[in-house]
Amino acid sequence: MAFNDLLQQLGGVGRFQQIQVTLVILPLILLSSHNTLQNFTAAIPTHHCRPPAGANLSEDGELEAWLPRDKQGRPESCLRFTSPQRGRPFPNGTAATEPCTSGWIYSNSTFPSTIVTEWDLVCSHRALRQLAQSLYMVGVLLGAMVFGYLADRLGRRKVLILSHLQTAVSATCAAFAPTFPIYCAFRLLSGMSVSGVALNSLTLNVEWMPIHTRAFVGTLNSYAFSLGQLLLAGLAYAVPHWRHLQLLLSVPSFAFFICSWFFVESARWYSTSGRLDLTLSALQRVARINGKWDEGAKLNMEVLRSSLQKELAMGKGQASAMEMLRCPALRHLFLCLSMLWFATSFAYYGLVMDLQGFGVSIYLVQVIFSAVDLPAKLVCFLVINSLGRRPAQMASLLLAGICILVNGVVPQEQSIVRTSLSVLGKGCLASSFTCIILYTGELYPTTIRQTGLGLGSTMARVGSIVSPLVTMMAELYRPMPLFIFGTVPVIASAATAFLPETLGRPLPDTVQDVENRRRGKSQRQQQEQQKQMVPLQPSAREKSGP
Repeated sequence: MAFNDLLQQLGGVGRFQQIQVTLVILPLILLSSHNTLQNFTAAIPTHHCRPPAGANLSEDGELEAWLPRDKQGRPESCLRFTSPQRGRPFPNGTAATEPCTSGWIYSNSTFPSTIVTEWDLVCSHRALRQLAQSLYMVGVLLGAMVFGYLADRLGRRKVLILSHLQTAVSATCAAFAPTFPIYCAFRLLSGMSVSGVALNSLTLNVEWMPIHTRAFVGTLNSYAFSLGQLLLAGLAYAVPHWRHLQLLLSVPSFAFFICSWFFVESARWYSTSGRLDLTLSALQRVARINGKWDEGAKLNMEVLRSSLQKELAMGKGQASAMEMLRCPALRHLFLCLSMLWFATSFAYYGLVMDLQGFGVSIYLVQVIFSAVDLPAKLVCFLVINSLGRRPAQMASLLLAGICILVNGVVPQEQSIVRTSLSVLGKGCLASSFTCIILYTGELYPTTIRQTGLGLGSTMARVGSIVSPLVTMMAELYRPMPLFIFGTVPVIASAATAFLPETLGRPLPDTVQDVENRRRGKSQRQQQEQQKQMVPLQPSAREKSGP
């Protein structure tokens, strides 16, 4: 509680916290759009084979003469006749067909240009479209591991600056990619950096805020992602060309990179790294910004050494990722949280990455799926702030799984019921994301918090990579993916019963704190230690008198 008391004495939620939290969260509104950007930049327009080069398309009916029809009477997307079939239409089985060797003709009524139309990612190359999104998610997975580790070693601010720069460069280059492989490479790099921004933004904000505001900050961070999805629907509608849309969402990252240089590094991270001089400098700077000049002047090395004994004791004993496996308490957290992260992301991306499958306007579905997050996350905030993190996490996953399972048995023709259940399930999964990010940051100690968040996000990316493979099972049995997407979160929700509640509890700073919490040491012992904290000493001016 020592560090939390220092924050309260230096202004609590003062001007500094308000400015920094706002500047850290604002970029997430645009950056979150990259996660589902390919719903629009990789949309598949209606298409059919292009007739051979020698075909005279100026004659009436010439184009239709080359196109066989499917069972619904629509032109086949991936086949054409080997010779024109004029006059009375031939059944598809009575005339020879061949693949689209001359390319395709795409409808540009909704999507004038996508990566699908530019690089012909249809028919036999259709899997490449999903490959681009999967590689982006691989990048997010790598970013969670790499930037999570670096943030615990180099600090939150430095990694945040690097992540913003990498996002600006890689995402902008993707908009000018001349070939599909180069596009995929830049998408992978931007996935890495977007992951680094998302994880470090939350951690930097939480570590500068008092205990009672952490749930609010976590929910505010989550709302930025929802607003980003809403914004994406409007921008994609206004800017349908994929290169222009990619560029529009990428160039502002250069401004975010410049802005990130003015962030103040986490004093909590400084203290657990044993850098007392930088801890003092950061706290005094915050005191000045908050208008607490006298309190800042009272801070000195002696006060910090007395107040932050526990953090300084760990200064040269930084925990490593291997500690997750060696320490029973951390291993227990890692296994339980991994289940929650995987299940949430697995079911979430199983629902949101196939918007064209709903059969209605893709822009409308994007708006509905984004709008449901707003009330869902408000309810989640009220629950985690009143009942606790554990009930909110369990309820959100359990309800999401039930909605998806029920959707699997609803007849296909009842589209309104199916869409409603999907929207409700998606809202519950969005709430689960809100809770799990905050919950994970509160369960892991400061010395390994960013690594823990990175590993959790890694498990989430594994879920998002696996979910498209499960979707392919619909070819064997249509409801099978929904049964799997619903069962996993229901099972994973049981893992929350084995996690401690963190509502109103101080953030653990060391692995020993986590061990003590697991062994059930009373909170009175912590409070007694807190009472021994040396109060801020009067400044030299006050000692000398008027």
